[in-house]
Amino acid sequence: MSPRLWKHPGERSPVWPGRHYPLGATWSPEATNFAVHAPRASGAWVCVLDDEGGERRHPLTEHTLGIWHGAVPGLAPGTRYGYRVDGPWDPDSGLRFNVDKLLLDPFARAVSDDLTLDPAIFGHVPGRPTERSTTDSAPHVPHSVVHHDDFDWGDDAPLRRRWRDTVIYELHVKGMTALHDRVPEELRGSYAGLATPAVTDYLRDLGVTAVELLPVHQFVSEPGVLERGLRNYWGYNTLGYFAPHNAYAAGGDRGEQVTEFKAMVKAFHDAGLEVILDVVYNHTAEGGPLGPTLSFRGLDDSVYCRVPATDADLPAPDTYWDVTGCGNTVDAGHPFALRLILDSLRYWVTEMHVDGFRFDLMSALTRVDHEVDMDCHLLIAIGQDPVLRHVKLIAEPWDASMEGYRVGQFPPPWVEWNDRYRDELRDFWRNHSPGLHAVATRLAGSSDLYADDGRSPYNSVNFVTAHDGFTVRDLVTYAHKHNEDNGEDNRDGTDNNRSWNHGVEGETDDPGVLAVRRRQAANMMATLCLSNGVPMITAGDERGRTQRGNNNAYCQDNETSWIDWRPDDAWLDVYEITKCALRLRREHPALRQRHWFEGRPTMVGGPKDLAWLHPSGREMTGADWHDPQLQTVGMFLSGKPLRAPGPHGEQQQDASFMMWFNAGAVPQQVQLPENDWVQRGEVVLSTDDRLPVGTTVSAGECLEIRRRSVVVLREV
Repeated sequence: MSPRLWKHPGERSPVWPGRHYPLGATWSPEATNFAVHAPRASGAWVCVLDDEGGERRHPLTEHTLGIWHGAVPGLAPGTRYGYRVDGPWDPDSGLRFNVDKLLLDPFARAVSDDLTLDPAIFGHVPGRPTERSTTDSAPHVPHSVVHHDDFDWGDDAPLRRRWRDTVIYELHVKGMTALHDRVPEELRGSYAGLATPAVTDYLRDLGVTAVELLPVHQFVSEPGVLERGLRNYWGYNTLGYFAPHNAYAAGGDRGEQVTEFKAMVKAFHDAGLEVILDVVYNHTAEGGPLGPTLSFRGLDDSVYCRVPATDADLPAPDTYWDVTGCGNTVDAGHPFALRLILDSLRYWVTEMHVDGFRFDLMSALTRVDHEVDMDCHLLIAIGQDPVLRHVKLIAEPWDASMEGYRVGQFPPPWVEWNDRYRDELRDFWRNHSPGLHAVATRLAGSSDLYADDGRSPYNSVNFVTAHDGFTVRDLVTYAHKHNEDNGEDNRDGTDNNRSWNHGVEGETDDPGVLAVRRRQAANMMATLCLSNGVPMITAGDERGRTQRGNNNAYCQDNETSWIDWRPDDAWLDVYEITKCALRLRREHPALRQRHWFEGRPTMVGGPKDLAWLHPSGREMTGADWHDPQLQTVGMFLSGKPLRAPGPHGEQQQDASFMMWFNAGAVPQQVQLPENDWVQRGEVVLSTDDRLPVGTTVSAGECLEIRRRSVVVLREV
């Protein structure tokens, strides 16, 4: 675009020059500044939309450092807008400029409306990928919103809870309250609904310390999902990295969602709960080359995605390099894509007061020249950033490729989802474990993954289930996935469920089957909550939520995915076991120690800090660990004293614990060892109804532990 040509002396332009920073729309009473990065474009316009479907286009005549900018006076907060950008149409070179497509501002703080399926959303003519479409997309795409608010945070401040004191609860904003009878109907499924005491009191009473929200960045449904008459429910298809998803706002989508989100965070903090966001920077919602043109693709495709592909084994020159399985992979090594990610993260911490992030498919973002590199720009930048390095940082340490699997390899201060914990705990309780050594390693914090580089047991986020896969109830109810409602002929979702239906596929009224299923669910929840590391509970698992065998409910925005709060179908015994285990964990530092167990005394003449016991009462031997017939193990944890000092350097003392895990199909006689340190104990948690809480025991006594049961003894 050429510099402005003045027609008359003294003429005043309707668009002022503005500034090239900050990016996005910045409101002031005088004018709203717009700045958008499109370095290879030949022209750009900010398009102001009215409620009658009208559009006013304002040319951005200033171009500074690849950023088009200008200020438009007289706009009010809540005004909808978008960009139109012109330039070359050359898909093979990653140039897909199309002035007929209205583009979302990548830095928009709020988004209005949603994506509707129409040929106009594509930059190309459907069926003819090299031909540019001339149909206007404005009526069918989400719109950016000029936002400004003066939210009063009061004395809200980061909670900064230590990892060893953290218990994560992974939840979906809508699914948590959509069916909640104690949340006002008009607030169900919203940020405001989550902020109600019905939710915050429940979580605090359960023993949770942090919520991990499934994606709340503005997202859209994939065209293929819309074609099947479904919607993306989970939200792993981000379009706006600064905007809270508008469909979760009870109060409106013209900026009200921002205020409502902040109020939710403040309510969680007031309840002592941290807020962690599940973030999806690894790919954008525009998918593969034949996906819609909604934002990034129309600004400069090559800035955000790895295009064009140059590998000789890829099928076409305009195929994106993809290790996410979602059609594209964000190039986090590109200076501007890196800036977008870092600016987004800082915004959510400083302006929205969130406490941390869980990064979806994090390995995809560590790629340097297509290779995973733990010294990549993004990890270094986050580690050096004075804002980001002190928040909670969780990596999903893999992507959709084989070489992307990097569990145990992310550098400090990162913690990781530990899927080996998930798999080996499931195998243990379904009697498919290769030996007790594997499960003992996971119970003690996964030293094989995290001890060799100076990290602690709390670098392992332990989980038995997550949003993707079976719920705990379905793990003990189904041997096979049942995803027919997804419309993909049951081909989607993993077949590696490591589940066990206990002889009957699906729900049953058989009291014997039901009893063992509920006990197994309780066993897994108790084991999770008492293992060394950071426990993560999937919302509803503690009360027996079921998806009726669907292990990939990403497109089930209905009662399949929502938590059923009715008491008649709840597994309240599992809830009580979970709550009890979390209370023990919270009250006893012996159950959440920050140092690695060493298998030796913490003071001269004292007991070992950790001892593994054979049912006969002796310590486990090398042969025992690999005995495929042995399915019961005892875990002794000494509290006399703890290895870690207190906050003032003082020696810490706690009760000692003896935990027995019997995954076998028959009852197991266990001998409580004679010793010089613990003479009496009591049962403080039990999934064996014949050894109820309060039962007292003595050293040297023999107990019979029911098949498939957990019993926890505490020193009296």
